[in-house]
Amino acid sequence: MENKHFVYILQCKDLSLYTGYTVDLENRLLMHERGKGAKYTRGRGPFQVVYKEEFTSKGDALRREIEIKKMRRHEKIALISTNKKGVKHASTKKFSR
Repeated sequence: MENKHFVYILQCKDLSLYTGYTVDLENRLLMHERGKGAKYTRGRGPFQVVYKEEFTSKGDALRREIEIKKMRRHEKIALISTNKKGVKHASTKKFSR
């Protein structure tokens, strides 16, 4: 059985976007909600998973995480709202800056 690796984007309550990597998306979201996730997300909850991609390779997932983190906000919003091949969307909520 192959491991699943996820790259995800969270929308924080202040409407900022956080991109991360995990092998257990549900548990990672709980960690963010409990203030035990990334330092950036502490105090910014509640969160909504607005985008996720699934990979079978950790290396591929980490490379994609870096690509997304380098994107400007408007590029991330376009990514979130565009239905691309192999991408699963958790939300279709519209964003504003």
